[in-house]
Amino acid sequence: MADLADEAASLDGYFSDAPLEPEPKYPPLNENFDRCVIITNLPKVPEAKYEKLGKVVLKLVSRIGPLANYEGSDFSGFFMPFDKEAGATVGCAFIEYETAGDAKKAIEVLEEYKFDKNHALHVLPHERASHLADVEEEEFKQPEPEPFKERPNTMSWLEDSCQRDQFAIRHGKETAVFWNDGREEPVLDYDGAREKEAGVAWCEYYVQWSPKGSYFATLVPNRGVILWGGDNFQKLQRFAAPGVDFVVFSPQENYMMTNNNNRNDPHAIKVFSIQTGKCLRAFPLYPNNFLDEKLSEQEKSNIPPPPFQWSHDDKYLARMGKDLISVFDVPTMKLLDKRSLACDGICEFQFSPKANIIAYWAPEHKNQPANVNVIELPSRKSLRQKNLFNVTKCSLVWQENGEYLGVKVTRHTKSKKTLYNNLELFRVNEPGIPVEMLDVKDAVMAFSWEPQGSRFAIMSEPEKKKGKKKSTGKELIAEVNKVETLEGKQCNCIFWSPAGRTIILAALGDSASGTLEFYDCDNKSLVIKEHYRANQVLWDPSGRTLATTVSQPIGGGHFKFAMDNGYIIWSFQGKQISQQSFETFYQFQWRPREKLFNKKETAEVSKNLKKYEKQFNAFDEAKKRKLRLEETRGKRKNRSAFRATLARLKEIRSNMKQERMALLNGYDSEDESNFTTKEITIETILSSKEELVY
Repeated sequence: MADLADEAASLDGYFSDAPLEPEPKYPPLNENFDRCVIITNLPKVPEAKYEKLGKVVLKLVSRIGPLANYEGSDFSGFFMPFDKEAGATVGCAFIEYETAGDAKKAIEVLEEYKFDKNHALHVLPHERASHLADVEEEEFKQPEPEPFKERPNTMSWLEDSCQRDQFAIRHGKETAVFWNDGREEPVLDYDGAREKEAGVAWCEYYVQWSPKGSYFATLVPNRGVILWGGDNFQKLQRFAAPGVDFVVFSPQENYMMTNNNNRNDPHAIKVFSIQTGKCLRAFPLYPNNFLDEKLSEQEKSNIPPPPFQWSHDDKYLARMGKDLISVFDVPTMKLLDKRSLACDGICEFQFSPKANIIAYWAPEHKNQPANVNVIELPSRKSLRQKNLFNVTKCSLVWQENGEYLGVKVTRHTKSKKTLYNNLELFRVNEPGIPVEMLDVKDAVMAFSWEPQGSRFAIMSEPEKKKGKKKSTGKELIAEVNKVETLEGKQCNCIFWSPAGRTIILAALGDSASGTLEFYDCDNKSLVIKEHYRANQVLWDPSGRTLATTVSQPIGGGHFKFAMDNGYIIWSFQGKQISQQSFETFYQFQWRPREKLFNKKETAEVSKNLKKYEKQFNAFDEAKKRKLRLEETRGKRKNRSAFRATLARLKEIRSNMKQERMALLNGYDSEDESNFTTKEITIETILSSKEELVY
């Protein structure tokens, strides 16, 4: 006790006389769970595999971003419940990230993620999970299915009895679709009359047909993209894409991509499913790390965004990034095999139009020479690689059937003062993909394959004869053979007919003459026409007709050549069919149609064309007769009226015969016996000629 008294005396005055009312400063309670997500549909494993599964899930979710970590607490942002009674996990996990942005990203990235062959993950925000927990359990009632509503037949236009093609034009505030038969003036099909009457905008920007012609997309930037189809172009669906600038359809018409070209919008590019209308995924205009941070804003604005490309069967969507190609599996929109395709220094890539094959080229990079690679998907197997040296630039051009790949290579000498060209021709369908090199002494201005054929055309410009261009046709058989050379052509573009055989050599642009040369590669015949200031040549899908246009961009300000705006439709032989002029003309686009015959079937039909000649001639005669009857309808009506009047007058005269004879004392002027017939011959000398005979 004495010790306690001494200790109390020593502490006298140490404690305050103020009442003890502590007020601890706790951190504010965060009742917002926007950083938390719940992953469901995980495998249910026993306790022996609990730790292994936890490590795999933790590694997966940590790739998205760092998890929350609290000092003095064992919770590390990851919790996977275990049911002791069942002796297994419950198939879910609770995740907390440091930021709400990472949690939102986890929902986008991990939703429908293939964890293994039997489990695709589902990710819910905590708020949604809390809402589901409050739902009262009751007996499930099957919802009433919505009544079936038949969709319009989007292929009905192909049932046209005259086998006509269609095209759409944009001029002023008007959008119109016309029929074209290749002989007469185009006939209006639909011009948005129904929407005009309802006071609704049918189109305010550009239009776009789908690859098979099933859908017609009109762009209304304030509302998005509207799809039309069927008879009278009924409205099918609207896709929300504010500020949309252009759209791209997938080759099989299952998906549609929109782009607003806004560099600051993280969702500038959207991919939609056409059937459901759901947005599958959104992308920024540029991939991550694509633009060099050292560049100025002006320099960055001059770099175009890398385009997306679809595979021919809609299975893949690919985009070029920095030293890589990102290939996405559709419709999950996840990276193929969870990783991009490494392509050091890649500058350009192209999908084969008929197979899941990617071709790309890359310039000299580090210690590697420039090269062209052909890659197969999804195996990522390299089918062919060709190394190139002293390369300045390459251009990849696939043949329509994917049988050949042409690479136009621009090379330089060691001093880099002189440029020259050569063509690398890949035979893709042959074993080992052999490559042939074709040297071209002159500068190659254009390169184009004949559709469904082995011929190709190049346009070159001799260095010594500036302004004179040479068009050369070549054919791939066992080797490259020259077919024809056309010297001294004032043209800058080549356009093959979709049916092959015919090629257009055109001089397009404001400074060009607008010359159009229709060349038949089989008959070697040439027809020259002109469309002054033409800036486009557009073949119809059948190759029967083509259109040349003088157009201006929408919203591009004053267009100095407005008086030339419009289009001309020509036959494939160079005969002008129709011409229209407009004060403001923005767009001309043919409606595509799917090719039903392959190359062999087309050749068989051409070989036996005489079998169908009578049928076609009878149809043409019936059409001509119908047009002739329509043109002469007024004349035939007047002729019938004249004949009816004449018959009526004859009847009146016949009824007055007795009165007429009484007035003439019984004389009948219509009785031939009251007349005497005499024959008189009169000879008249028309000319005479005298000749002296010795």
